Amino acid sequence: MSDRRPKLPALGLVSDLATMDQALYETVTVTRTPTLDTALRRLSAAADHSKLSFAIAAALALRGGRSRRAAALGVAAIGVASATANLLGKQLVRRPRPYRAEDSPFPGRHVPMPHSASFPSGHTASAVAFAAAVGPALPVSAVPLGLLACAVGYSRVHTGVHYPGDVVAGALLGTGSAALVLALAARNEA
Repeated sequence: MSDRRPKLPALGLVSDLATMDQALYETVTVTRTPTLDTALRRLSAAADHSKLSFAIAAALALRGGRSRRAAALGVAAIGVASATANLLGKQLVRRPRPYRAEDSPFPGRHVPMPHSASFPSGHTASAVAFAAAVGPALPVSAVPLGLLACAVGYSRVHTGVHYPGDVVAGALLGTGSAALVLALAARNEA
């Protein structure tokens, strides 16, 4: 006897998104890109613990004035994004990391597999939060930092430690974190 109960549309959507997420990840893992492999592996490593963003923030802070304020906003946004991604998101969702076959066709592109949950991407959340908080305070930096944040997010998929959906969620979390920091800063200045 078949089950004729109506299926919840939301469950079907989640299933479809998971299928698409897996397919996109697998497409990246089997696409040969030797020129990108080393660069994206290095970028991913440079973004560990937001080292790259903190280095940019330090350079901005040394310039003083608006640049120093932009750096402070960016660092605050990283704090919110990182805490939210790692202490809340990863603990609530607990999505396993992507599977990497032992006989991967391109093992040279991989970075060490983190032990934390996969969802959301903390690297992406922090990079996007930094770019989205610094950009409005220092408009000349908006496009370069935005492109850098996108590259950090993609590097996490390319190096085999995140699904694309983890990166999208991290980007949304980073954008929200920056918006919160900017709103609080504007409120305190008023």
